[in-house]
Amino acid sequence: MVCEKNIVEEVSGWLRVFDDGSVDRTWTGPPEVKFMAEPVPPHSEFINGVATRDVVIDPKSGLRVRIYLPDTADYEKLPILLHFHGGGFCISQADWYMYYSIYTRLALSAKAICVSVYLRLAPEHRLPAACQDGFSALLWLRSLAQSGSSSSHEPWLNAYADFNRVFLIGDSSGGNLVHQVAAWAGKLDLGPLRLAGAIPIHPGFVRSQRSKSELEEPESPFLTLDMVDKFLKLALPVGSTKDHPITCPMGAEISGLRLPPMLFCVAEKDLIRDTEMEYYEAVKNACNTNNNNYEEVDHVELLISSGMGHSFYLNKIAVDMDDKTAQETQKLIQGIADFINKH
Repeated sequence: MVCEKNIVEEVSGWLRVFDDGSVDRTWTGPPEVKFMAEPVPPHSEFINGVATRDVVIDPKSGLRVRIYLPDTADYEKLPILLHFHGGGFCISQADWYMYYSIYTRLALSAKAICVSVYLRLAPEHRLPAACQDGFSALLWLRSLAQSGSSSSHEPWLNAYADFNRVFLIGDSSGGNLVHQVAAWAGKLDLGPLRLAGAIPIHPGFVRSQRSKSELEEPESPFLTLDMVDKFLKLALPVGSTKDHPITCPMGAEISGLRLPPMLFCVAEKDLIRDTEMEYYEAVKNACNTNNNNYEEVDHVELLISSGMGHSFYLNKIAVDMDDKTAQETQKLIQGIADFINKH
C-alpha cells in the first residue's frame, strides 16, 4: 500500500513541504519564467568574457562554490566578490541562470572574480546553517591567501585574485548573510586576507510587525508577503520570530560591531524598504558615534534604484524588455563597480 504524502506548507510556485519532511522545489509557476531558475553548467572556456567553474571547498561537508573569472589578459590581480544568493534561505542555487546573467556582467564591469556559495537551504537546514556556509567560504579564501603556510590551493584564485580586496555581496536573504558574516569576521584577524567592503542588495531585513512599506507597496515577482512570511517561518530556528538577529539585525546592538565599508542597495518600491532603511540608519548612526571601530569615517553609502521593486535586476525578462529596468540595472552594476574600485 502506497501512502500519499500531504502538503503541510506551500509557497506558491516555489516550494512544497510534505508531512514526511520531504521538500519539492520544482517550479510550478508560469512556464515562460522557468528558465531563470534553471542551472547553467560551468564552462572553463571564456564565453562573453567570463569563464566559470565549480569547486568543492570542504570535502567533509560537500560545501561548494561557483567561480566567475573575467578574461584576465589585460588585468593585474583582481578583487574578489564573495557572493551569497537569495531565495528566502529556502530556494535557489548559485548556478541558477538569474545569478549567472547578472554576475557575469558584474565580474566584467567591476573587473572582479566572483565566488558564489552553494548555500544549504531551509527547512532541511535552518538558520544559521546558511550563515555558517558563508563564513566557511570566507575562511577558505583566507586559507588560500595563506599560500605559504597552507596546503589549500585553487588555480584561478591563487593566480589572479587579490586577497587584500575581498568584498561580501548578497541578494535579498543573501544580504542578511553579508551582515552576519561581516559581523563574525570583525571578531577575527583574517590576515593576510582583508575584508575591503560589504554590499547588501535589497537585504531581507524585517520585523514581526508589518512595516508601512509592506502594507502599501505593490508585491513583485520576486517578493510577496506570502513569501516573506512562509520562507522565514521555514528558515528561522524553531520558536523564533522575524525579530531574530539574522532577519532583524537593526534590533540588535550594531554600534559595537567592526564592519567594513558598506554600499547599501535599496529599491525604491521594495516591499521591505522601510526596515531596510531602518538598518541603514542604524549603521550610519553607529559609524557617527563610534568611528574607532571602522576603517573610515563615512563608511556607509546608499544606492537607491528609482521606481524598482525587490531584486528587479534578477528578472531577466524585465531587464531585456523594459527600458527603465534595464537602465536601473546598469546603474546598479556601475554603482557596485565604482564602490569596488574605490576600495
